[in-house]
Amino acid sequence: MSKTYIALIGLLGCTSVLGVVSMVREGHQAKQLQASRDEFQSALLQTNSQIQALTAKITAMSEAPPPAASEPQAVAPAAPAHARSGRATAARNSAARRDDPRFQRIESKLTEQGQQIAQTQQDLQRTGNDLQGRLSSTRDELNGSIAKNHDELVAMEKRGERNYYEFQLTKSKDFQRVGPLSLSLRKANTKHQFYDLAMIVDDATLQKKHVNLLEPVWINMADRPQPVELVVNKVTKNEISGYVSEPKYKNSELAAAPAQTAAGQQPAPAQPSAAVQQAALKQR
Repeated sequence: MSKTYIALIGLLGCTSVLGVVSMVREGHQAKQLQASRDEFQSALLQTNSQIQALTAKITAMSEAPPPAASEPQAVAPAAPAHARSGRATAARNSAARRDDPRFQRIESKLTEQGQQIAQTQQDLQRTGNDLQGRLSSTRDELNGSIAKNHDELVAMEKRGERNYYEFQLTKSKDFQRVGPLSLSLRKANTKHQFYDLAMIVDDATLQKKHVNLLEPVWINMADRPQPVELVVNKVTKNEISGYVSEPKYKNSELAAAPAQTAAGQQPAPAQPSAAVQQAALKQR
């Protein structure tokens, strides 16, 4: 038998031995995996049974009837002796403070201050209501003193409180003298009934824009005890009509009148304005 044949036989024998060993090892591993699977399934079944038991207990507790009203309720435990002693001490201290003259004086002062504060609030409320009433009355008087035409202007002038100057302005950059003011119409909107106006007041040029029809414009001027009023009661294309009113007397005239009276002189009678003179001429 040749050496090559002997080597082949030896190689085949080694291969067979290795295959047998590998099969034995795989079989052992398969047995271990099967044992682990059985243990896991057993633990899972046990866990499921415990969950079912707990679910049954919870269902039974939720469906159980409430305890009867006649059952005696648990009595709260009595407070410890040191707690009762502390409350009694606090009550005695509070009573002692109330009996203390100093505490009584402080309490009396606080009560008095509270009454004063309440009285002050009432006085402030009353004063505020009075001021609001006066403002409303003044506003009503001012709104009611607007003349919408020439006849109403004559009626207002007959009261003798103010001087009135009627005007009719055409759109222009030039100024027209109207009483104590110089006026210049810059824009007249007939659709929305408003106008833009330039005026010279005490050597200062002012602009009044988007003034509505019958809206009074009040101008404070030097040497006048009250504001000068400007009212436009008619707006047409590039033209407006209205009047200017001023106090009957200036501050300097009011100051000079008492001096003349003290000297035995009678103050000169006031001359009727142009509106009154014009109304008198019409009546003639």
